[in-house]
Amino acid sequence: MSEEEVQPSPKKPIPPESEKPKQKRRGPVRKKKPVTEKRNDLPENSVNAVDQDDKKPETVKPPTDKGGTPKNVPLKVKPSIDIPRNVRELADLKGKRPIVALTAYDAVMGRLVCNAGVDFILVGDSVGTTLLGHKTTIPVDMTDMVRHTAAVRRSQPNCLLVADLPFGEASFSFDRLLDSARRLMQEGGADAVKIEGGRDVADDIEKLVATGIPVLGHIGLLPQTVKAIGGYRKFGVDRDEAADLYTDAIALEEAGCFAVVAEMMDEAVAKELSKQILPPLIGIGSGAGCDGQILVSTDLLGYGLRKPPPFVKPYANLSQIISKALSQFVSEVREGKFPS
Repeated sequence: MSEEEVQPSPKKPIPPESEKPKQKRRGPVRKKKPVTEKRNDLPENSVNAVDQDDKKPETVKPPTDKGGTPKNVPLKVKPSIDIPRNVRELADLKGKRPIVALTAYDAVMGRLVCNAGVDFILVGDSVGTTLLGHKTTIPVDMTDMVRHTAAVRRSQPNCLLVADLPFGEASFSFDRLLDSARRLMQEGGADAVKIEGGRDVADDIEKLVATGIPVLGHIGLLPQTVKAIGGYRKFGVDRDEAADLYTDAIALEEAGCFAVVAEMMDEAVAKELSKQILPPLIGIGSGAGCDGQILVSTDLLGYGLRKPPPFVKPYANLSQIISKALSQFVSEVREGKFPS
């Protein structure tokens, strides 16, 4: 997303069920049996249980260096017990609980996002607008994506890692597309790739899935096409566009996408689509009716040079905090307070 204004459009009713294009649907995906919680072999009232009054808990001291200064130990947050281990388990979360995802572009943010308990991390081509100083995602290439994906993989996340296929890669031959997806997985360490587009790329996505490459779809606003569409805006606010989104979503379902991202989509359309397709519909700026939500982490943290999109809720203002800390350091050096 960009700081450019979102162009409002008058809403029109969603096309009735009879007017939606008919598509050949696959049968429902076979669900795995839910994983049951491990049984505790020693209940609390067991005679073998330790009497808590007789045994005091040990005090754990943080590790220190030779001078006795506490080391910087990263905060670890125990993730939820149902964090998906593969794309099938992620898809099976539909209807059970909301799916949550965030972006990360380096090892530090990868570790922090993972420890927060997300279901998957997206190494988005949004790295271009958030960290690399570009106005759009178009300048981001395969070298950028492989490098940043590998950096996040080195944080050893215990959740799924998805990488964006950058601008233009899906428009070349299938051999080129396959090689690009292969690089993101083999060199970058991604568990899956995300591809922008609907029915136009569905055939190639189906071939990728057949080769063993899991694909996350992306419809609605496609940032890689911003030059062609003339700016950022809501999609699906009129009858024809809503019907096109429905066709795109069905095409990605038939192609085998394990989930679909819906960006800047009319809320009513997104809510209806989440009911109509089998894969989870994960929204970004598409309302609360989706099966989950994804945001650019730097947007919600208030860390960046650009104004976040209007649908983002700011949870912090890291730019202000960092600026204050850096200014304090500069002042203390000039005043002779550091080092002291």
